[in-house]
Amino acid sequence: MSLVFETIQTEGLAELSYLIGDDEEGTAAVFDPRADVDIYIEYARKKNVAITHIFETHIHADLVSGARELCSRVESARIYVSHEGGATYGFSNESVHDGDKFTFGSVIITARHTPGHTPEHMSYLLTDAEHPEVPWGVLSGDSLFVNSAGRPDLLGEKETTKLAAQQFRTLRDFYMQLPDSVIIYPAHGSGSPCGAEIGDRLSSSIGYERPLNPFLQFKDVQSFTHFAVSTAPPIPKYYPVMKKVNAEGPQLLGGLPRVAGLPPKAFKDAIDAQESVLVDTRSMLAFGSAHIPGALNIGGTPMLSIWAGSLLDPEQAILLVLEQDDEVDEVVRLFIRTGFTKFAGYLVGGMKAWGNAGYPLAQVPQMSVHELRKPAPELQVLDVRSAREWKGGHVPGARHIFLGELTRRAGELDKLRPVAVYCATGYRASIAASILKHDGFSQVNNVPGSWHAWKKAGYPVERDAVHDKAA
Repeated sequence: MSLVFETIQTEGLAELSYLIGDDEEGTAAVFDPRADVDIYIEYARKKNVAITHIFETHIHADLVSGARELCSRVESARIYVSHEGGATYGFSNESVHDGDKFTFGSVIITARHTPGHTPEHMSYLLTDAEHPEVPWGVLSGDSLFVNSAGRPDLLGEKETTKLAAQQFRTLRDFYMQLPDSVIIYPAHGSGSPCGAEIGDRLSSSIGYERPLNPFLQFKDVQSFTHFAVSTAPPIPKYYPVMKKVNAEGPQLLGGLPRVAGLPPKAFKDAIDAQESVLVDTRSMLAFGSAHIPGALNIGGTPMLSIWAGSLLDPEQAILLVLEQDDEVDEVVRLFIRTGFTKFAGYLVGGMKAWGNAGYPLAQVPQMSVHELRKPAPELQVLDVRSAREWKGGHVPGARHIFLGELTRRAGELDKLRPVAVYCATGYRASIAASILKHDGFSQVNNVPGSWHAWKKAGYPVERDAVHDKAA
């Protein structure tokens, strides 16, 4: 019999949740579950434990919390949340306070109030029952990351200075007082917008982070605040929505939403009704070769969750074009993680069926980096990466508009001139190309391989100041 400790990684969102318990006692807790909760139930069954506690380290902004959904599926469980800082919730919960202890067989979990990312934020120390005075691990939530720390600017400018000061004290007075041997288990890994430049590893230690984590090197709150705010990545548009949804309590789904299969004629009728948004989840090359006019291309990889949240309205039903019909459940799973539960249907048989029905097709030409190296004079080269990526180097003569701002700023480009769009690898560029096509740009090219291919080819790199603060 032994400790049960499982890390559940949600790729794309770069979210990390945890199942912790004891298989002799047969009980376990889940920390920060995502919306599609079957995975926690499956892990619990495999480990011969029952989920009795569901903890939220804080009110999440980056994804739909699965706490209510999991609680509804596991009758013996309760949800535990922090009410510090005046946090309120629209669903039944148990309040957690600083110093509260929870025992699961041989492991003792102690709540510690660690404000800064949010006012109510709780971290959880892990100790053995035989040595309760010596922690061996800490679930740091969005407070301390590998090579980074939780951003303090998600509640608006009025709260940023206060939260940054709290974060400074949390890092200095709590985390830096822990022994070097303590293992850090954060709620996010590399790629999450919840922190700046989060490291690739899923865990670390206090001893490793103490001398190397840039957020732990400041001696005064002013310089820390400046660094924390200036290095923070762009705030995705859906973050404020997620905050509200998770505080009020996400709707209970009881499983994945059902999506009706529509044959080409019915699918075309649904498009023509203009009551839904058309999303093609195929790869950029498949989309570029042939797609339904007006479709938005958000490839069905884990990154879909972030970009759907950033670009779509969760109140508008979605019409899906898939690579294969049997992918519908997995694609829907990616959508619900950021709050999309309304689907008008998917195209049965995919683009092959659409083409066989004789309906219109559109294309996005693919331009290699070698063609981009010697562009026509009238070509507009558009970089849709983040400001930090742009500042690190870009194609000479390119214009920068962050993808998250493109819908609002597309008018800054000339519709009468051709455009070539690039990002890091082509995924975001294809999204951007589809946005421009939808907006009436007729000569749009995507650059497969994008910046990675440009650098591999050894082509010139330009560096200059960032002009787009919004990005």
